[in-house]
Amino acid sequence: MFRKVLIANRGEIACRVIRTCKALGIQTVGIYSEADAEAPHVTLADEAFLVGAPPVAQSYLNVERILEILKETGADAVHPGYGLLSENTDFARRIEEAGVTFIGPSIEAIAAMGSKIESRKAMETAGVPVVPGITRPLVDAEEGVTVANEIGYPVMLKASGGGGGIGMQVCHSDEELLKAYAGNQNRAKQFFGDDAMYIEKFVEEPRHVEVQILADKQGNTVYLWERECSIQRRHQKVVEEAPSPFLDTDLRQRMGEAAVRAAKSIGYSNAGTIEFLVDKHRNFYFLEMNTRLQVEHPITEEITGLDLVAEQLRIAAGEALGYTQEDVKLEGHAIEVRIYAEDPKTFFPSPGTITRFEPPTFDYVRNEIGTAGAGAKVTPFYDPMIAKLVVKATNRLEAITRMQEALEHYHVEGIKTNIPMLREVMAHEAFRAGDTTTDFVAKHIQKK
Repeated sequence: MFRKVLIANRGEIACRVIRTCKALGIQTVGIYSEADAEAPHVTLADEAFLVGAPPVAQSYLNVERILEILKETGADAVHPGYGLLSENTDFARRIEEAGVTFIGPSIEAIAAMGSKIESRKAMETAGVPVVPGITRPLVDAEEGVTVANEIGYPVMLKASGGGGGIGMQVCHSDEELLKAYAGNQNRAKQFFGDDAMYIEKFVEEPRHVEVQILADKQGNTVYLWERECSIQRRHQKVVEEAPSPFLDTDLRQRMGEAAVRAAKSIGYSNAGTIEFLVDKHRNFYFLEMNTRLQVEHPITEEITGLDLVAEQLRIAAGEALGYTQEDVKLEGHAIEVRIYAEDPKTFFPSPGTITRFEPPTFDYVRNEIGTAGAGAKVTPFYDPMIAKLVVKATNRLEAITRMQEALEHYHVEGIKTNIPMLREVMAHEAFRAGDTTTDFVAKHIQKK
């Protein structure tokens, strides 16, 4: 096992990784920007080093400075958390060239899943269902129209290197596609440095269901059931639950086995997530693979009893899983909501100073917090998520009731948060009935 781990991240995920490292007796090194000098992960880490000015390009993406800190501290592994450098092949390569272990999959596996087009090809070869579309970049908008007519409208125009909804748009006609193409291509170039675009059939009434896998370096791969993450705003998840209220035993098993097939096809090791779209007829299609820990990993931990960060550390250290698929339990129901510093109606970020921060403390609640609380500033430099709230119960309706109670006792003042919106979701009869397609927010919340 590792002696000292540098956490190349901030906020609640840095705190989360530090917590497990401490439980395993591993020393931790935190990094922080000038804006995060008072952040909780700085206090929790055994050592903490300033990495640069507030903008992420000058701090948390400053690879040269991180490598300097790595050398100075003698850390023998790096945990990248999620976002930032977690799926950056150049960063992973520099870490390994420094003789340090990158806690994640191989560089080849990250690269294989980094391109939506290349990953589609890999999944087709592995026999994993993919949404009808093309597996090469479009030459231009006119070719897009030709392809869209072949597979039928509506279609989803996508950036090959995209994420978080950027460069993505649903098109219902030739005119709409032609109008959308240049703008989305420009945004893809601006945000990802890659303007390659492709087209998929738009799956109507879809649900976003993802399967968590773990794979060791000895060739053992298991799936840890699924998470449903259909409640999204601006194509970003805000409510997640495990297991999905839509899947039955047969579909759950088929999706889990497809996820394992996907991981094995690229020689994957460590924790990973295969994201699928599931239509109303219970057909499922590969969407993408995230080659890192997910924001919503706690709900999988709650229903399986596994510590995914600990599993990541053990796998990266060369240990075998030590259990088989038959040993992985599915117990109860868990829900996670993301607490964002944002307007609950417009979803625009709401930076400022927190004057009161009191999360609920019921015994069924799990709080993952990335803010120092009252007096802390939410800056415009980073993602506005300030905390995650997780509950577990014996069944879904009990979990919803518990989440409602927990949200009623969640008090944040000084900034706007999305807590009122989350309360609306929990109380909505469509959510309670499990009618949770990806247009839920637009259909039931924003229309008011």
